[in-house]
Amino acid sequence: MHSDKENIVQMELSNLTTEQRNQNSMNLDRMSTLEILKTINDEDKKVANAVNAVIPKIDIAVEHIYKALGGGGRLFYVGAGTSGRLGVIDASECPPTFMTPPEMVQTVMAGGNGAFFNAVEGSEDSEEQGLADLKGKSFTKYDVVIGITASGRTPYPIGALKYAREIGAYTVSLSCNKDSLISSYADCDIEVVVGPEVLTGSTRMKSATAHKMILNMISTTTMIKLGKVHQNLMVDVHASNYKLRERAKRNIMEITNVSYEKAEEVLNETNNEVKPAIVMIEAGVSVQDAKKAIEHSDGYVREAIDYFS
Repeated sequence: MHSDKENIVQMELSNLTTEQRNQNSMNLDRMSTLEILKTINDEDKKVANAVNAVIPKIDIAVEHIYKALGGGGRLFYVGAGTSGRLGVIDASECPPTFMTPPEMVQTVMAGGNGAFFNAVEGSEDSEEQGLADLKGKSFTKYDVVIGITASGRTPYPIGALKYAREIGAYTVSLSCNKDSLISSYADCDIEVVVGPEVLTGSTRMKSATAHKMILNMISTTTMIKLGKVHQNLMVDVHASNYKLRERAKRNIMEITNVSYEKAEEVLNETNNEVKPAIVMIEAGVSVQDAKKAIEHSDGYVREAIDYFS
């Protein structure tokens, strides 16, 4: 027999858009392989439009994150299960793509890092644990936290957002239901409503796709604003392996119109750093002067080149 509290929770869950049955997939078990695939694809097409509808909110979030990171703060993704895994994926891509220090963008995941590979049952159900885990990262009011939960009511990220607000940090919520519970604890609430899943309640599908798209938008746009992109090229790429070194050389060639051999030569001089290589070639200066100009220009390549005009 369920308690009154359990009955209320069950009722709340059953009313969520992410828990509703999708009328377009009611006969999923009777469809052919091709019909199933087309049904999933048709539903996936709705995700981009749902993301488009919340771009004004994403814009607000990015502006605050950019200011925080530019001032030495950090960005934390907090989530459980699929939501936490999405945070891990996005955060782990920032160092190789933008040469950020590992601590700049981090993920706090219910159940710890091991939960990325294996589900830790019940880890999402504790607000106190979400609070404790974020606090354990020496989180400060200068940092920003994004609580990720498709349902919008997962206790773990809610606990983290509550703590962040208590100490005066900027908070963002990312959910897939209107009027989500977590939104009431966020300075910026992003509610991307993608509709019921093809497989009822399986928020690893449309909901997760929407959240992955938004996290891509947030991190990439923030890094562009921090000067880690020139034109549409990665100029802070960490050239740590053959593929990335070759990409670094191609980027230098694209921007400066030098030969492959020249790009390789200058890249070697800069110890595989793309930005100073570009400034060296475009401004005709030494590696030391190029690095000083980049530092003076807060990492922006265009301004660093103009420094010598």
